[in-house]
Amino acid sequence: MALGNIKLVSYTGCDDMLAGLREATAENVGPYGLGGNMIFFATGGADDAMAKSEARSSGPTYSTTNVNEAGVDEPDLVKTDGKRIITYGRGLLRVIDVPSKKVTGTLRLMPADQGWSPGDLLVDGDRALVLFSQGGAVPMGAMAKRPAFVGPKYVLVDLKDLKVLGSITPSGSHVDARMTGSSVRIVVRSQPDITFPEARPDEPEASLTKRNQDVVRAAPIDAWLPKYEVAGPDGAPRTEKVKCERVSHPEEYTGTSMLTVHTIDLRAGLDADDPISVAADGDTVYATPTSLYVTSNPRWWMRRVVDDVSRPETPAASSEPSPGNAEASPSSTVIAPKDPPSSPPAEKVEPSDDPSMPTLLPEPTATATVTATVTATPTGTTGSPSAGSTPQFKAPPEQTEVHRFDITAAGAPRYVASGVVPGRLLNQYSLSDYEGNLRVATTSFGDDGVASARSSSGVYVLDAGTLSRTGEITGLGNGERIYSVRFIGPVGYVVTFKQVDPLYTLDLRDPSRPKVTGELKITGYSAYLHPAGDGRLIGIGQEASDKGRTLGAQVSLFDVSDPAKPARLSQYHQKDSGSEAEWDPHAFLYWPASGLAVLPLSTWGVQAQDSQTAALVLKVADGAITKTGLITHPKPKNSGEPMPPDAMIRRCLVIGDTLWTVSDMGLKASDAKTLADEGWIPFTA
Repeated sequence: MALGNIKLVSYTGCDDMLAGLREATAENVGPYGLGGNMIFFATGGADDAMAKSEARSSGPTYSTTNVNEAGVDEPDLVKTDGKRIITYGRGLLRVIDVPSKKVTGTLRLMPADQGWSPGDLLVDGDRALVLFSQGGAVPMGAMAKRPAFVGPKYVLVDLKDLKVLGSITPSGSHVDARMTGSSVRIVVRSQPDITFPEARPDEPEASLTKRNQDVVRAAPIDAWLPKYEVAGPDGAPRTEKVKCERVSHPEEYTGTSMLTVHTIDLRAGLDADDPISVAADGDTVYATPTSLYVTSNPRWWMRRVVDDVSRPETPAASSEPSPGNAEASPSSTVIAPKDPPSSPPAEKVEPSDDPSMPTLLPEPTATATVTATVTATPTGTTGSPSAGSTPQFKAPPEQTEVHRFDITAAGAPRYVASGVVPGRLLNQYSLSDYEGNLRVATTSFGDDGVASARSSSGVYVLDAGTLSRTGEITGLGNGERIYSVRFIGPVGYVVTFKQVDPLYTLDLRDPSRPKVTGELKITGYSAYLHPAGDGRLIGIGQEASDKGRTLGAQVSLFDVSDPAKPARLSQYHQKDSGSEAEWDPHAFLYWPASGLAVLPLSTWGVQAQDSQTAALVLKVADGAITKTGLITHPKPKNSGEPMPPDAMIRRCLVIGDTLWTVSDMGLKASDAKTLADEGWIPFTA
């Protein structure tokens, strides 16, 4: 199957939209409805040049959120402008004055008994947008409590007067958000609002499906049009919905999901929002200062009834040229060498045979086999299935759809193009827009949906204007899956893992002929890669035995100055530990001016008292990683709450010569060089 750019078009009107959505949804509805959320949400630094400029610059002397692209801010639980620190936690927005080390204002945004609802921040001047992505979830032990709201909610706050200016509450689920300048683009996913009759236990699934298709074909347009509530300072809401003329669709779509992009200018307020929607799915958001990308791997783990099970096996990653690149010769596909030269690890870490250690690394959830009394319609025919046949199942195509929007101008984005690549993304760091080309790294797992001997990864280069394929590298990490990706200018780095960690270096200067230039095989893996300037790369992940048994958190310093010979210069390893930075790069702080590297660290032992949470402070200099020390926060008293405050340090900031650490318990100021205490700001209700 040739994969390339796909066309996205607008509906001619509400009638055209309704007819198209009804039929697409009817084809995809099952005996038990639409099946709830059909995607997993993934929750992803600056580039090498930015790291160097920060070290030389006499500009701001404070750190900002660790982001993928310079000039594009990402939501996080703490923000700073160097003079104040703004945090959200346990229902309260707090503003802390840096010079006096005092809380100068608080604003309660969630009821005290529901403070566990997580929230993130985006800040521009004296305006903050608080993003509640999950609503007021009710934890164990508090089942009698009702959540303050269900689903996502976005609250605009005046930081100067500490008052709410308004809110937007969409019907759907939060995907992600990005901010350029003062404009925030929020991506929300919604499903059709259709109520299906309850199924009787003895009713055949074929009859249930036919009944649900009839329900879909009778549903009104409002069932699909995304809705949202807008409230002003008084909290009085009004219900809005996306206009039909603001909705587009790919040539092929399921009708089971709608992506909506809201645009909120923090300076202009909420009334300027004029959202657009696409009849597509989405789980990953990536942005540059000029482009917003939303990608999805539609229902890749859901098995569906199919007509023909005698199809030939599909290769893990197709090397066939795309429709948009029909003139391309087979030579535009580069296959990674099977056994390139490998460098030995810089530091030997002895594997553990302790049976208590975890033996399995996280893998994508396997597709469950579905058993049902349904018949498959013969290929090329229509009509109801005949009774007594055995159903056959297959997964949908294992491919990632990419939608690009232009966000150069103020206001709502403008759709540019859509495309498709084989395989599944890990996170937003698997994407990189550089000099008119989009690089996409994916893993193809095969029909089972888990890393196996059939797994293989690749990097695909797409023309950013059309999203048609121009070049690709396949065959990376056969039998493994991607654990981390980082693109820095014309170079790419991909880590795959199963038992050992190959770090691949990629030359992407020629988009039509990308190539593998080197490979480093070491034990363990890096789950996050961070540029450290001067041909250096920092990797954060887990050390592992030669059989893939994880042994604890590790931080590695790589020399990638020679793309043909990547090498590990140094490694810090903490047995029986893990870090939030492994799955959330916002938790990692690297300050190139002094070589300071800080990350949360949780260690555990046989006894509860052996466990500890702290901020691990490292020094990266002269080709080595050395430990400076640990910072801890006071442990909370036993309050009997279902979800008590936690002393786990979540984020770290540098402001001047002070290192700030943030937890549920409060803010701690420490000398950035000696780690000596400079102040403690407790968070009280």
